[in-house]
Amino acid sequence: MSLLICACSGSKPAIESTQKNTSETTTTSETTTIVTDSIIKNVEINDTLPNTPKKTDTTNVIICGPTKPIEDAMQKPHHDGFDKLLKAYVSDEGLVNYADLKKRHINLQEYMTYLSTNTPHKSWTKNEKLAYWINAYNAFTIDLILRHYPIKSIKDIKDPWKQRHWKLGEKWYNLEDIEHEILRKMNEPRIHFAIVCASYSCPKLQNEAFQALNLEAQLTKATKDFLNDPERNSISQNNLELSKIFQWFAKDFKQDGSLIDFLNKYSEINISKNAKKRFKDYNWDLNE
Repeated sequence: MSLLICACSGSKPAIESTQKNTSETTTTSETTTIVTDSIIKNVEINDTLPNTPKKTDTTNVIICGPTKPIEDAMQKPHHDGFDKLLKAYVSDEGLVNYADLKKRHINLQEYMTYLSTNTPHKSWTKNEKLAYWINAYNAFTIDLILRHYPIKSIKDIKDPWKQRHWKLGEKWYNLEDIEHEILRKMNEPRIHFAIVCASYSCPKLQNEAFQALNLEAQLTKATKDFLNDPERNSISQNNLELSKIFQWFAKDFKQDGSLIDFLNKYSEINISKNAKKRFKDYNWDLNE
């Protein structure tokens, strides 16, 4: 069986060659061709996630960078590849097993290739766009850490949020672009609890990808998880010790009232409008 994953310029001959070989021979092995930047490796078909039974058949993998969309630009996005990685390497507490994930860096790269060849289209809904950019931000952050791992903190990397490593469609992006020029302009303050800076004081990295159909519930859960976590925020009726996220992005949380109004939507405690507040020190240690 032949399977083509991802497309790039010059891929047509590879497809025709694969089809020809399929028609002329009978084989019991499965062959997967992944087309991305002219590197050829042999990997086992099921050698993608831990605890997956392996087959003895090998796969010829050609890795090449995306140059055009896999399908029509109006294709609706999905994030299943990223979801599998998060489920395999991120704990319920949001801690990441970077050491083992680094061994599967190619799988993350395949997902980023998918993002690059399936960029947001004007026909997509707001939730589809939000899910795309949230997942892109988190995937790129993980990729940045894996490029430098082992490290103790994202701040061990020079200008981590300014590094322009990732090309989506025809444009190169860094993390600042996605957070400040795209996500924050979508008027959804809960994105601050969905995107993660790979640090202990950040909101926890969810061990599932964000999906448009479940986005409202996922954003609400992420916000409640973070706000009601006593290690990130200490809340009582009259006193607040809050994450600096609420200080850094204060205006984002005041779109429909005060900061207290926002907090009371998701807090387990009813906070007084006159509550005193201060902001906690931020721990930049790696979230592992």
